Amino acid sequence: MRRALLDPASEFETPDEVLAAPSFTEPEKIEILRRWEYDASELSVAEEEGMPSRPRVTVAQVLQALHHLGADIDVGHSPPTKQGGLDRAAVKVPKSTGGPA
Repeated sequence: MRRALLDPASEFETPDEVLAAPSFTEPEKIEILRRWEYDASELSVAEEEGMPSRPRVTVAQVLQALHHLGADIDVGHSPPTKQGGLDRAAVKVPKSTGGPA
């Protein structure tokens, strides 16, 4: 779990693999995807600024996986930064998962 949280792309090829991982609970999957969304946002900004990048997962792919888990995005909690990484409060976790709402 620790490695997946620190660098989701090192453990999974795609966000769909996170969804299919039987060893993680739904709240853990949501947290992994939150962190992956932040990483994807950072890479997107770096690429926009002309830094070389490797093939990667897009922010849209991660958000789609979060939506599949029922973790809706509250844009009112999204930071006004160029990176646009999601504030922890921006992802509304369904109450049935046991995570924070």
